[in-house]
Amino acid sequence: MSTHIVSSSAHTDRTGVQIISGIFGAVFLLVGILGFVPGITQNLDTMMFAGHHSQAALLGIFQVSVLHNIVHLLFGVVGLLGLKSRRLAKTYLIVGGIIYAVLWIYGLVVPMESMGNFVPLNTADNWLHFVLAAAMITTGIVFGRKAHAAAQR
Repeated sequence: MSTHIVSSSAHTDRTGVQIISGIFGAVFLLVGILGFVPGITQNLDTMMFAGHHSQAALLGIFQVSVLHNIVHLLFGVVGLLGLKSRRLAKTYLIVGGIIYAVLWIYGLVVPMESMGNFVPLNTADNWLHFVLAAAMITTGIVFGRKAHAAAQR
């Protein structure tokens, strides 16, 4: 019974920014895994390691490759690690959001059929990256600030 109490209190000590980091991490991890699952990812047999020639599409919408899925898995792991540290969680959300903002801009600038589109990215990916950038940066700043203010008390 004492183990349950310790475990329970450990969860309540997490800040909002840590919980949000964990949620983003779990979703990214799930998306990275689902990117390899037939049926959930259409045209899986055309998936390439990288490049715009991969016709695999998660949920039939988001163009993916092995590299794209690995990036999602890595973002997932780091997000889950944010559950252990307020500073890591805040950094993950803000820096991760900046990375997604850069990917969004990259996706808008680089022609989809060019060799430069190595991730690969399509229009749906581009706009999802914009939403992720805005959500991650905003939550990292807002919840990171609240956690910092609470830690100062």
